[in-house]
Amino acid sequence: MGQNDIYLTREGYEKLRKELEYLQNVKRKELSKAIGEARAHGDLSENAEYTYAKEAQALNEKKARELEDKLSRAKLIDESEMPKDEVLIGARVRLKDIDSGEEFEYALVSEEEADYSAGKISVTSPVGEGLIGHKENETIKIKVPAGALRYKILKITRE
Repeated sequence: MGQNDIYLTREGYEKLRKELEYLQNVKRKELSKAIGEARAHGDLSENAEYTYAKEAQALNEKKARELEDKLSRAKLIDESEMPKDEVLIGARVRLKDIDSGEEFEYALVSEEEADYSAGKISVTSPVGEGLIGHKENETIKIKVPAGALRYKILKITRE
């Protein structure tokens, strides 16, 4: 495990790969076309469209390089090798909030894959770190900036 390795699920790897493909094949062409059209408008020193298109192109290339770097350092998580009864990266965890009685589910993923709106939390987040290593039917207390959360782990699954 190298210090710069990034651990990704297969789904997370494919999402980053598709985003890179889009930036390189679709967005790059769109921006190149926009630059050409803006250039056709004449004086480049006072051409806001040209300036904007060049800045957008630079940002696109920077994002593409960052994705290439992440993908080059990515290590896929082999879920078949992981314990099924323990909360680890790649697990989907069904929880019950002890105080409210509310039940919900999180998938534990790498920081690069985290998307709270999709129920995917990073293993490096306070809740993610608090869940790691625990098993079904355990009641745990997790310190977060707003106080403490108390959860019962109802079910652990792997996708």
